[in-house]
Amino acid sequence: MKRALIIGGSRGLGLGLVEEHLRRGWHVTATERSRSEELHSLVETYPGRLKIDHLDIMDQGQQHDLAQRLSAQTFDLLFLNAGILFGWGQALSDISDGDISDKFLTNAINPIRTADLLHGLIRPDGMIAFMSSRLGSISSNDDGRGELYRASKAALNSLVLSFHARHADSDHTILLLHPGVVRTAMGGPNAPLDIQTSVTGLADVIEQRWGEQHPLFVDYRNQIIPW
Repeated sequence: MKRALIIGGSRGLGLGLVEEHLRRGWHVTATERSRSEELHSLVETYPGRLKIDHLDIMDQGQQHDLAQRLSAQTFDLLFLNAGILFGWGQALSDISDGDISDKFLTNAINPIRTADLLHGLIRPDGMIAFMSSRLGSISSNDDGRGELYRASKAALNSLVLSFHARHADSDHTILLLHPGVVRTAMGGPNAPLDIQTSVTGLADVIEQRWGEQHPLFVDYRNQIIPW
């Protein structure tokens, strides 16, 4: 039975990914920053197949502690789901240095730091997936909206390519995934997709792209996104 480690599984798309993989028969370890009653309720729904751990991805000490706690385990899939969106429509001159730092640390830097600490737990033929966004596509940026969010996801994409190059001796499949625009706290109530449609698509893509030898930037419909 396959085993997944999902970083950021307490709500929204992360919670949806946890439940979707449980529904497909996986064993899942999911992290939460603060207690999620919805996540904990799944322990009873899927007895013996869900473990919950704690991680604030912004805390490097907690990243190291998690890696230490899990050091004796192995996983088929590591999925890093982290992202914040604010300042949409604001000029960079109107956004504080602290908010800019938080955006890049959350969306780009700390997912890579965490992946570096955990990649050794992933089976040689396993997968490491990162939640990205089509807004991280530099060549597709034709309107400039959300420039800080775009830049942070473009930075993640670049850092993932560097991550892959640094671990060139690994056979892990590396995916950068765009979930679509989803009705979550980030996507808003008027977004076109519901969570289930998105996570079903993402889980299908994970299965279909397993074993790919080069990093891919792909959406929930399994369509390639230009870098």
